[in-house]
Amino acid sequence: MISLDTLRSYINIPYYFPNHEIRGIALDSRKVQKDFLFAALPGNQLDGQAFIQQAIENGANTILLTNGSNMDLPSQCVPIYCDNPRQVIAKITSLFYPKLPHHKIAVTGTNGKTSTVDFARQLWELENLKSASIGTLGVLNNAGYHYTGPVLTTPDTIILHEIMQNLSKKHVTHVAMEASSHGLAQYRLDNIELEAAAFTNLTRDHLDYHHSFEAYFQAKQRLFTDILPSNAIAALNSDMNASVLETLLNIIKKRKQQLRLVGIKGNFLRLNHVKPLPHGQEITYKTASGNRVTTTLSLLGRYQIDNILLSMALIAKDSEHLESLVPLLPKLKGVKGRMEQAAILPNGATVYVDYAHTPDALTHLLQSLRPHVHHELYIIFGAGGNRDKGKRPLMALEAGKYADHVIITDDNPRHENPALIRNEIKKGFPRAVEIAGREEAIAQTVKKLQPGDILVIAGKGHEQGQIIGNTIHPFDDVKIVQKYMRYL
Repeated sequence: MISLDTLRSYINIPYYFPNHEIRGIALDSRKVQKDFLFAALPGNQLDGQAFIQQAIENGANTILLTNGSNMDLPSQCVPIYCDNPRQVIAKITSLFYPKLPHHKIAVTGTNGKTSTVDFARQLWELENLKSASIGTLGVLNNAGYHYTGPVLTTPDTIILHEIMQNLSKKHVTHVAMEASSHGLAQYRLDNIELEAAAFTNLTRDHLDYHHSFEAYFQAKQRLFTDILPSNAIAALNSDMNASVLETLLNIIKKRKQQLRLVGIKGNFLRLNHVKPLPHGQEITYKTASGNRVTTTLSLLGRYQIDNILLSMALIAKDSEHLESLVPLLPKLKGVKGRMEQAAILPNGATVYVDYAHTPDALTHLLQSLRPHVHHELYIIFGAGGNRDKGKRPLMALEAGKYADHVIITDDNPRHENPALIRNEIKKGFPRAVEIAGREEAIAQTVKKLQPGDILVIAGKGHEQGQIIGNTIHPFDDVKIVQKYMRYL
């Protein structure tokens, strides 16, 4: 509970409104209770102003509005007008939820957020620390906290603070979170004090929301320009696009943040050598202090190495702590839906499931698998409906470059015609095989696999459902693969 006078210290509220107590805050009018503040946020699909009456009926005594809004509110309800209500509600939320876990880090980028965040959580857990990760996979932790709310890459600011406060009550001290472009553009992480942040890479995605690549990049940059404090750790993959890297380096230098570069051109962790193994890889890297380290990972894929190095750069307190992480690396487990081994067939062929759903992600996925292929490489993928259409043929183009067999099927068609989506994808690689129905595509392909083949099913990863229209139908790529293994 906070008073209106307390808010006046942070927001311009005219003094002719008498002081009163605000018991809680809500973005959803259905969650409003007596003496709550309701934030009537503008949105792409719904406008919060349409729900003000319901919020008042549920007991709201304060309404946060955009400047220029012309609302006739009852006398007992105080309006707060501002230019940027999303930014303001983030500040108000931080006042309501001051007790959060002490150590907080965030990761942004097009691909690799989930894995980097999860590897950080795993390393903390292996160090016997109470830790958690928040993102696409929900809230994973070793403190016995069970989150049952909506799963978003970056939850809205109130839900995010509620989760972290609940984790704090469970004595969680270390939290790693994903920072999506949507979440950053909508100020969901503002006023959360981070001690480190990472940027994995930047390629085309979410242009249906941001409309341009430049706007997408601008949203991502906010993690470093507006949220990460000066002197905090800023970890980057040195091998990302050169112009993107240069922009980020300039920001970090200007903000006087502690730069940690990892990868082939890294200065904090420089990757020297990768040796593919049957069920993993051996890596050699050099630390900033000059130590040369060789260790084994039980994970396939070069991009897994990038994500692990980034996670180490995020959490290492100093060179001594960094050295102590080395014995933990072979114990790291793959993240669900990320290069996840779904099955090894009786003839030795292997099937993997991965979340890759952008052209760049498909490229890295297939390049990572290629050293482990002893015969032929297959890929099954589709594209989501009501999302960025421009990337569809580009995905097929990349798949055709690196796979021996490309099978185009359905992803989450949502409200689009699945056949039209498949046709748009196929324009990028006309020789691809088209099989309507994701389960049928998996069934047919699994039966074709020969010894030494690898099949990767891309696009949905950890997802447990397929969205057709407004309905989510139960669907798990891993379970479908295992279902058809019975007939082999």
